[in-house]
Amino acid sequence: MYSINDLNEINETLKPLKALAIREQQSIYGLSGMVYTPHIDAHNDICIKKAAILSDLKSKGLIAFTEAEIISAKLMALYRRTKNHQMVEYNGSTYECRFSPLKLSKSGKSVSKWAKYWLRKLPTGENDKTWESQVRETWPENFIIKNVDF
Repeated sequence: MYSINDLNEINETLKPLKALAIREQQSIYGLSGMVYTPHIDAHNDICIKKAAILSDLKSKGLIAFTEAEIISAKLMALYRRTKNHQMVEYNGSTYECRFSPLKLSKSGKSVSKWAKYWLRKLPTGENDKTWESQVRETWPENFIIKNVDF
C-alpha cells in the first residue's frame, strides 16, 4: 500500500507546514475560545498520515519498530493501572507514565478520553528528547485534542 517514497514525500511536505504551524501557535498564544488554525490543522493531518504510513511499513517488516514502540508496549502490558506522573523502573531506566487530553466533551470543559504514553527520564531527571520525539512521531494523534463529534 505505501512505500518508502511515500514517506519521503510526506517528510518534504511536513517541513514548511511545521514552521507555519509553530508561527501560528505562537501568534495565538494566550487566546481562548475557538480559533481558526489552518496551518496547525494541516500539520497535524500530515503527521497522522505519516504515522499511518510508518505503521503500515513497520507491520510489513520494511522498517524496524523503534525502541520507544517496543518498550512502550511492554510498559503498557506490565503497568496497566499507573497514574499520571507515576515513575517506574524497567531494564535500568526510569519511565514516567503521562496522560494527555485526547477528546473533549461537547462543551469543551471536560475531558472524555485520555491518551496514555510513556516518557523516558534521564539520570538528571529531565525527559529524554530523542525518546519523546519518537513517541510524538509514532502516536501524533495522542497530542491533538479533538472535540466530540456533533
